[in-house]
Parts: sequence; structure tokens; C-alpha cells
Amino acid sequence: MSKSGFTDIDAYISSFPPNVQKVLQQVRRTIKKSAPKAEEAISYQMPTFKLNGNLVHFAAWKNHIGFYPTPSGTKEFQKELSKFNGAKGSVQFPLDQPMPLDLISRIVKFRMKENELKQKTKKFKV
Repeated sequence: MSKSGFTDIDAYISSFPPNVQKVLQQVRRTIKKSAPKAEEAISYQMPTFKLNGNLVHFAAWKNHIGFYPTPSGTKEFQKELSKFNGAKGSVQFPLDQPMPLDLISRIVKFRMKENELKQKTKKFKV
């Protein structure tokens, strides 16, 4: 499902079939609820949430939703993510299974804390 040229998340989501749109909206709402101050963006042609830097990206593929919480995000939750395919910094949630929304929420909150700590550390290094 390679697509390009998106200017916002709504345009990205609307380019998929209704069943995939529903799942993408669930993921989006979960991220927004977990990180209400995060800004939405398109980065690498994927929906992205930013707060003190990139928090997470997500994208729809033929058979899965790709979720990209950076290598630290996948490492922190490696036990829970081990039942899914993935790589360093990414995980694949199959479209034919319920999205693990609680896990996504916890990963987003972890990434928020991580980015906040990095931001504070940068301020003190001046």
C-alpha cells in the first residue's frame, strides 16, 4: 500500500479502504489520548506524533499496521512485543487481529517520558 504526497494524517487515513481506516483511527485516537499535547505530522510519508522530538510513527501495509516507537521503545517492551513480527525500532500488528491499544498507549507514554528526559538533559548541558 505504498502511497505518497500526504499533507496530514486525515489525508493519509482516507486513502485506505474503510476497514483499514477504522483501525488507523483507533491507533490515532489511542496515541492522541496517551499524548494529548503531541503534534500530528506526516514524516517519512507516515502519520507521526511529535513532542520534544518524534514520539512514534505508524503506517498501514497490506497485512499489518506498522508501529515505529524507535529502538528504545521496542526494547523497553520487547517481552510483550515478542509475539509480533518486528525489527529494531518497529513492530507489525496484523490487521486480522485486534490492535493492542493498551500496549500502544503504554509505549507512547514511555516515549513521552524518554523525550522529556532528553529535553531536560539538553537544557542543563548549556
